[in-house]
Amino acid sequence: MRLPVIKHIHDFIAEHDQDYVIEAIDVLEHLTESEAIKNEELDVLGEILSNLHGALQVRELIKQGMTEKEALNNFMKRVMASIDR
Repeated sequence: MRLPVIKHIHDFIAEHDQDYVIEAIDVLEHLTESEAIKNEELDVLGEILSNLHGALQVRELIKQGMTEKEALNNFMKRVMASIDR
């Protein structure tokens, strides 16, 4: 996950609508099920999907009252904590 990418996707959500991101996630997840996709491509799709999901989680934190900066920092702290386990 890359914070600048998550922020960029969140900016898109704020300007447009999160439904676009949800639909993109659906398409990309469906694409990962194809036997024609190589392992390297799966890795890239997984990274993109992680960033899209991360942006949706940041959006939810903002809806709960956090500032964008707080939400991004909170999200990354949770990610780092889960990696450290």
